[in-house]
Amino acid sequence: MLARQRQAVILDEVRRTGAVRVAELVERLGVSDMTVRRDLDVLAGRGMLEKVYGGATAVAGRSTDEPGFEAKSVRQLAQKEAIAAAAAELVRPGTAIGISAGTTTWTFARFLDAVPGLTVVTNSIRVADVLQAASQTDRTVVLTGGVRTPSDALVGPVAVHGLRRLHLDLVFLGVHGIAAGPGFTTPNLMESETDRAFVDAASRLVVLADSSKWGTIGISTIAELAEANVVVSDDELAEDARQALTEQVGELVLAPVGESGGA
Repeated sequence: MLARQRQAVILDEVRRTGAVRVAELVERLGVSDMTVRRDLDVLAGRGMLEKVYGGATAVAGRSTDEPGFEAKSVRQLAQKEAIAAAAAELVRPGTAIGISAGTTTWTFARFLDAVPGLTVVTNSIRVADVLQAASQTDRTVVLTGGVRTPSDALVGPVAVHGLRRLHLDLVFLGVHGIAAGPGFTTPNLMESETDRAFVDAASRLVVLADSSKWGTIGISTIAELAEANVVVSDDELAEDARQALTEQVGELVLAPVGESGGA
């Protein structure tokens, strides 16, 4: 197979799924690891994809861009682990919490095994799978209904209606982007409405967002910065972002990257 043919296959896969892994491409294309990485370098140089650790993802940046779950799950891994570990320390036994969809909140769910007696409401199929796999008899998991989005969130009138009848001690919200003016944003209008219902149901709102989210703006605002009681990010957050968040949110927690200790 010629280089341009391999690269066409790679691009087709990125556009279809949002992400590719080097190991999978090696097997599929029947070429070496080095050859695949050279192809990814060429495509990244043309601005046709973004290289990440172990593979590549679709190019992001527009306010309506919404990468799939698999694409986002390979980004900022160490940061997400650190944030998840720090956020789990905020959860007390016997409380009712909400967890929105997203790869950071999915990572966070894996850190809840040690917290007994939780009631967890989520619109994330991935989060629900993690919580159910733990098989804890003292845990209640409520999965909202709704229409499934590229990030495996259940959204729409069914999800919103259910959430509007609930009162949650803490809601852990994942977001696509954060900026000083627009606040916490998403590229998906229906997901924004459902996330807003989570915000309204919360006694306290905790936003989980790695440092790369700062300056990214989705088409729809979920909440203003001042609505967050706590923002948990990582210690690679830029100084201007730290200052803006410190001034507007209740508390800013910066988790040291590399010290989460794993899930």
